[in-house]
This record gives sequence, C-alpha cells and structure tokens, in this order.
Amino acid sequence: MNYKYLLLHPNTRPFIDQARFGVEREGQRVDLTGALARTDHPEVFGDRAFHPYIQTDFSETQIELITPVTDSVEELFQYLAAIYDVASRSISDEEMIWPLSMPPALPTKDEEIMIAKLANFEDVLYRRYLAKEYGKRKQMVSGIHFNFEFGDDLLRSLFAQQTEFPDFTSFKTELYLKTARNFLHYRWLITYLYGASPLSEANYFVDKPAPSEPIRSIRNSSFGYTNHPNVKVSYSSMERYLSDIEQMVEEGKLSEEKEFYTPIRFRGGKRVADLTTTGVRYIELRNIDLNPYARLGINPEQVKFLQLFLTYMLWVEEEQEPDAWVKEGTNKNEVVSLEHPLKQTAFLEEGLKVLNGMKEMLIKLEQPTAIPLIEKMIEKMLQPAETLAGKIYQEAKEKSQHEFALNLGKKYDEEAHARPYQLAGFRDMELSTQLFLFDAIQKGVEVKVIDEADQFLRLQHQEHIEYVKNANMTSKDSYIVPLIMENKTVTKKILKEAGFRVPNGAEFTSMEEAIKAYPRFAKQAFVIKPKSTNYGLGITIFKDGASLEDYQAGLAIAFSEDASVLVEEFMPGTEYRFFVINGEVQAILLRVPANVVGDGVRTVEELVAEKNLDPLRGTNHRAPLELIQLGELEQLMLKEQGLTVSSVPAKDKIVYLRENSNISTGGDSIDVTDEFSEDYKQIAVSAVEALGAKISGIDLIIPDKEVDPEKNPTAYGIIEANFNPAMHMHVYPFAGKGRRLTMNVLQLLYPEIFEK
Repeated sequence: MNYKYLLLHPNTRPFIDQARFGVEREGQRVDLTGALARTDHPEVFGDRAFHPYIQTDFSETQIELITPVTDSVEELFQYLAAIYDVASRSISDEEMIWPLSMPPALPTKDEEIMIAKLANFEDVLYRRYLAKEYGKRKQMVSGIHFNFEFGDDLLRSLFAQQTEFPDFTSFKTELYLKTARNFLHYRWLITYLYGASPLSEANYFVDKPAPSEPIRSIRNSSFGYTNHPNVKVSYSSMERYLSDIEQMVEEGKLSEEKEFYTPIRFRGGKRVADLTTTGVRYIELRNIDLNPYARLGINPEQVKFLQLFLTYMLWVEEEQEPDAWVKEGTNKNEVVSLEHPLKQTAFLEEGLKVLNGMKEMLIKLEQPTAIPLIEKMIEKMLQPAETLAGKIYQEAKEKSQHEFALNLGKKYDEEAHARPYQLAGFRDMELSTQLFLFDAIQKGVEVKVIDEADQFLRLQHQEHIEYVKNANMTSKDSYIVPLIMENKTVTKKILKEAGFRVPNGAEFTSMEEAIKAYPRFAKQAFVIKPKSTNYGLGITIFKDGASLEDYQAGLAIAFSEDASVLVEEFMPGTEYRFFVINGEVQAILLRVPANVVGDGVRTVEELVAEKNLDPLRGTNHRAPLELIQLGELEQLMLKEQGLTVSSVPAKDKIVYLRENSNISTGGDSIDVTDEFSEDYKQIAVSAVEALGAKISGIDLIIPDKEVDPEKNPTAYGIIEANFNPAMHMHVYPFAGKGRRLTMNVLQLLYPEIFEK
C-alpha cells in the first residue's frame, strides 16, 4: 500500500493535520527534600480504581495523571495543565511531584517501596508478580504514555482512495501496523532528541548490572523496564502479533497479555485479544521520558513533533521485511540509549535523512508552518548538548541531578499554588467555573467543556450525566426559576405574597415616565436599578434623596443596562448575601462597597490604583475580587461626598466609591456565616423555596443581626435573589473562613460520589 500517494491525494489534503491526542503522565510523590513520600495516595481523590484523571501506577507514591481524549494539542494541554494543578494542590503541602523519569534515591530495603494499595486484590497480586519478576526498583521509573489517533476524517479519506481493503477496520489496522513498524525502526531518533534519564540516583541499581553513566536514556535502554529477552513478538500482521503474545502467555514467558511492555501498543478494546474484532483504534507510545524542563512533563512542541513524526512513519516506506526492520531499530535504539549525552550519535547521517525527509513531506503536503520545528530538531541533531539528556547532564555536573530536580520540582509546585483560585488551562473562564472544574476533576467526575465562552460544562460519572452552566445553573432548578429571579418585579411579588418583607417601589419603561415620578422619591432614601440584571450592574443608591439632575443620571445608568427600571425605597441596614444550596445556607457574606482608605498624601485615583495591585483582584470574575473602577457611578458617588478622583482624603478616612456592595463592582468580601442565628438562615432558606429554587444567592438587608426576626417583622428586608450567584467570593473571601460552595454544588449533583 502506497500511503504516500494516498496522503498526497487532493481529497485528503484538508484533513492532514487532523488527529486526536491523550497523555498519561506518571510521577513520584516526594517530600520537600526530594525524598520519596511515605504517605498513602491522598483520600481526597476518592476511589482511584475508577478515577478518570488521577490514579496510581506501580507504587503507592507513583501518581498517574490521565487526560481525556482531545481533538487538538491546545485542548490536550488545557486538560493536562488542569489535572496537574489539581493533583499538585491536593497532595500534602509537604509534598510535590518529582520532575524526572528516574526516581529519587530509593530505600535500601525493597520492602520499604510500597506497592499501590488498590481495592482490587487481583491488581495488587499483579504488581507483586511484577516486583518479583523485574524488581521493585525498575517499576519506580516514570514517563509519558502518549496516545495518538489519526483523525477520523483523514482515515476515511485515505480509505476512500484505495481499493486493497474492502472494510475500514482492516484498513485502519494495517495502517497503524505500518506506522508502528516504522516507529519501532526509527524510535532511536525520539530517544536521541527526548531521552531524559541520563543518571540514576542512589539505590536504583542494587545488585543488578548497571550502565556506565551518564547515558542518554536509562529508561529506554535494556537497563530500563523491558520484558525479558526471550519474549519475541512479530509485527508482520495483526494475526501474527496476537498469536505470538498468546503463545508467550501459554509458555509462561508472560503472565498475561498486558505484561508485554512494547514501546508502542495497539489499542482497540479493553484486552489485547479484542483487537481481533475491534481493530486498532489508536496507538500508545510508551517510550517518552519525562521532560524536566516542562512543568507537565511534556510540552506542545514535543506533541506536535510526535504527530509529524508519526505521519512520516506512515509516509516513508519500509526497506526490509517487517521483523528484520523492527529488530534493526531495536538494536539502534539500544546503541543510542547508551551513548554519552554529549556525544554525537552513531546514526547522525540517518537522523538527518529522516528529518530532511520530514521537511520534504511537509513541503509536498503544503504544511510550511511546521518546517521551523523540524529545522530546530536538525540543530539538536548536530548539537547533542542541546538535547534533553545533554542539558540535564550539564546541569547535573554543575551541582547534582538531585539538586537540579529538586529545584525544578519546587518551582513547579510554587507555580501550581501561586494562584490557587485559578485553574491552569482554563484561566479564561469565569472563576466560579474554574473552581467547579477543579472540584469535578479532583473527585473523579468526567468533565467536558462544551462551550468555554458560555461557561457550559458536561459532567459524567458512570451513566449519570449532568449539564452545568456558570458552575451553579443546573438541572435541579427548572427553567422558570432563573426567569423569576431575573425579573426583579416578579421576584418581589412572589416573595411578598409568601409573607416576606421586600422594598416598595415602582417600575418604569421610559425615561419620561420615570422623571414624572421624581417628586415621589426626591426627599427619601431610594435605589435605582435595572429590572433584569446581575452582578450589581447599573445600580445607584441615594440615601438622602437626590437632585433632579442626579436622579436623571442614575436613571440613565440603569436604562443603559435594561429597558425597564425599578425605583425602590432604600432599606437601611447592612446587606448580606445568603447562599442557599438544596435547602441549607452554606455561606453568608458581608460585602463592603468598593472603597479606599486615605493617607493624607495620595489622591483617590492613586489610592485606587494601589489597591488594584492586590493579586486577589482581577477582571471578569477571574479573581476573587474585582478591580475597582472610577467610572460614572463611582464619580457620582464621590460627588455626593464633595470629592473628585483628584481629591486627597484625610489619613484613615474611608472613602466609599459605590453604595452597592457587589464584589463584581469592586467590593470586599467578608465571611460571617458563623455569626448568624438559625432564624435568619431559615428566612433565606424559606425565601429560596418560595421562588422554587435549589440554588440561589439571596440578599438580605439587616440593621442589627442581634434582633430576633421572629419578634420584629422589620428586622430584615429581602432586596434581591440571584439565579447565577458568584461562588468564588465565598471560596476565597477578603476576610473570614472560605466556604467551598462549588463542592456543595457538585455534591448536590452527584451525592453517590460523596456517600462512598
């Protein structure tokens, strides 16, 4: 089969770059000195046997991070970065993830290396068998398993151009067989470029033959984790491949099919034997060392190169019969693995031929943007010191490999914890959604971002599927609920009919109509706000009445947000946000309006700029607190106090820039959940129930929280109910105890996970 011809066909050209990706990233948990952790796999992850993202490999300390299947390199690294951050922040603060394939110094006694404590005893027995057959120490090596699938449109286009195979499944299997054989022949080039295990640490080679270190890759050499030499499997056909593995098992050379540790695996069904019926769906590369210079163990450039390399493996012709071709590649890989990291490889000429062949392929396939990457690899071909092994060895010479790895490990750990309220990979999403994603990943709920801009997620645990928008809009609330809360007039009427105290007022649909009503409100405290809005946008508060000019200005601001505007009585007191989930108040927040404190030297504008430097402040709900603005509303508020942005407030004088205390308008958040009696909490719960909601942030005005609301009907007033209340301000408040409301929402959706 001439796959080059098929790839060059005009009908195939649009799909050349199409592929699917997945990564399994292993790594040892170590303490902050770089010593192997002595703790169990964290219980916070739940049942590791079914966790889709975070599991353990051979040992209890060997954490494995697994991405879902993705349709792009960008999406792959979104998930890998997110899962890494979840893992890094969820393990003990006294631990981190080791960045090297080679483990840190191992215990002198084998029994001190803990086999993974799995619930399924058969899995434990299998690991005990591996420990006896190959030794525990070899099992402690970590790496990247790279899952790759040519895009379905690409494969079907190739299939359509050929006549040799009558069915798609057999065509695809043969295509992957050819790719695999060439990969096994040329994999030494991957070892040369990306081998990154030149040195071992103490107690790795104990009473075992050892290479003359340094070398390019201990892990990819015969000193790494490989089957015994008597395991022979042919790649000439799928039938022969499966037959040989079966024979190895029958002869006792392998305990079972999955013990065949080839550098490349064919994937179809759950078992190797399933390939007979399923055919090959994708391939798994198992020879990628951890890249210590990449926080995630691998970087997008590597993945892109591997994709191009595998495409070339399909493109280039085999030059010998299959098994001889594979064997020659195995021998070359052994030579390259054992070479000194700074030595020019024995196969320089062949390496340059392959890379230049890849360039030629890209030119013919009209993929010029990828050529600079190949040229970069050519430079590394000529300069071994620039390869991963070369760089690691040079760093190790200056200090030690342990110190080099320890410093990198600490750096990556610090990066993961630098902004704990954000989730790497998804930092463009709203903060509440980022926090919810974190919790879902941690607890092992499969999560798919189906619309990033609209904050829309699909969640699945076993057969249980849920859809979530904005981290708190769920199937638990009917469609009518957000419509009720969005319409502030309807909200007030429902609550008033249910016996709750709400502000009196009027609704206006035109500026003219509202201005006519000015005398009604002019000399009393009142609030102007859009009828249907969220995040406190468009709200103006006049505590001492207002001039007609200021009244008109407030109306203009409100009408800019909505076609209908409410003018209501101002209820004096302190505003509190009660967050209700499933009939229980989970958090209460005091929100202090946007403000600055004078120092007698700087202007209001300068004080705002300084306060905005706080790393907790950001924009568009990507940080726990929002940046303070100095827009029309803020300047109007300053005017009421006889100030401008250029005014210099006296030392210690608090200058409020907003009347409304929404965090989304620059306010400060203070958790006061434990300060409130059950009576006030029950009012909030009952009000949310009256609105028919399961999740709501309901705002109460309370003059004195020590007054018993049962005895005093004016002890409170409800001014608003929110169908999409932000949760990040409760999780990371400006002051007080953080409340993980995102986890409460997840528990509402998936109680079965939390019952285990």
